[in-house]
Amino acid sequence: MKRYFTGFCAGLALVASMGANECGQTISRSGVNPADIKINPGQDGLTTEQRNIKDRLDADNKVGSIKHLYVISAYSGQVIIYSTVRGKVTSGGKRLTPTTVGEGSKFPINFNDQVHYTNEVLQDDGSYGQSMDYLYWWDTKGAFHQHYVAGGQIVHVSDQPLAVKGIIINMELTQKPEQEK
Repeated sequence: MKRYFTGFCAGLALVASMGANECGQTISRSGVNPADIKINPGQDGLTTEQRNIKDRLDADNKVGSIKHLYVISAYSGQVIIYSTVRGKVTSGGKRLTPTTVGEGSKFPINFNDQVHYTNEVLQDDGSYGQSMDYLYWWDTKGAFHQHYVAGGQIVHVSDQPLAVKGIIINMELTQKPEQEK
C-alpha cells in the first residue's frame, strides 16, 4: 500500500503545474518559482479588467443602442450573414430563472408569488445560465467588438459596421415599418 501511495504522489507531481499537491510537497514542473504582482486600480478604484466588464455591461444595457452582427465563414473568410442588432446579442443558454431549487439552497427567488431557494447565483447581467465562449473589446476608436467561434462560423458583434467586401445573406428588414404586424 505504501508503494502505491508513493507512486500516486509522484504521479500527482507530474500532472500538477504549481503549488502543493495532496502529499504536501511544493512542486514546479518548470523549475520556475511563482511571482507575485500587485495590480493598482485606476482613479475609479477599478482594475482594467473590472472596468472592461463594467463598460461592457453599460454598453449592453444602453437604451436604444444598435450593434452590427456578422457571421463569417471560418473557411473562406466571407461574410455569410449581416444583421443589425437592437441592444445586444443574447446567448441561448441565458435565462431569467434558475434551473434548480430545493432544500438546503441559499438564495431566495420568487416564482408565481411563492419564495423558493436556489444555489445558483444571479450574474452581473441579471440572468442565470451560461453564455457560449466569446471575447469582447473596444478598439482604439472606441468601437465595441465581440467574437464567438463555433463550427466553421465566426460571429462578430460590433457597435460600428465593419468594412467588408461582400455579404452573401443580408438579414435586414425588407418590409416598410407600416407593413409590420
